Amino acid sequence: MDIHYIIKGIVIGLMASIPLGPIGVLIIQKTLQKGRLAGFISGFGAAVADTLFASIAILGLGFVINFIQAQEFYFRLIGSVFLVFVGLRIFFTNTIKQFRKSQTPGKRGMLGDFLAIFFLTLSNPIAVIFFGAMFAGASVFSDANSTKVSLFLMLGVLLGGAIWWYALSTLVNVFRKKFRLKQMFWINKISGIIIAVLGFLVFLSCFEPVKSFLQ
Repeated sequence: MDIHYIIKGIVIGLMASIPLGPIGVLIIQKTLQKGRLAGFISGFGAAVADTLFASIAILGLGFVINFIQAQEFYFRLIGSVFLVFVGLRIFFTNTIKQFRKSQTPGKRGMLGDFLAIFFLTLSNPIAVIFFGAMFAGASVFSDANSTKVSLFLMLGVLLGGAIWWYALSTLVNVFRKKFRLKQMFWINKISGIIIAVLGFLVFLSCFEPVKSFLQ
């Protein structure tokens, strides 16, 4: 049955989502600040972007992959600057004011959360190579000539990401209810610092002399 392609896609989607990089930190911060729904919608933005990368890998769009590899420096540079900007913005946010606003979140805020994480995830298109390696390891490339199989795999990746972000936002939301505004203030500051530092490290990694020094 073709259902096993969906299962393989789910596993790959989970493996792409579970490592808690800056995207994970941002989604935890969104959940603590605005609640489970905001956290899940933000995470779903990452899942949709990952599915787009997976579709490029599974459909064998070699010219896109070659372009991404050729322009890796610029993608990483733009992504790193955006991460630093987001981290600093979180650090300097008035947590108490934001928390009170989040008691009645609007649709525009949710859409903004989705788009912010979607585009931030897209700023790291090297993920295409990760998905290519995962699909190769799962021995599905030979079957992916079938449109149906490709769609099942992409659906699985989307479901895998959605499952992980729903589980994470739900778990974080349980602890959110135990936090006081003072604790959320410091969580905001720490999250902002972590994200900004990660962005700065990515920025440094774009330059060969720094890479050589770090190695």
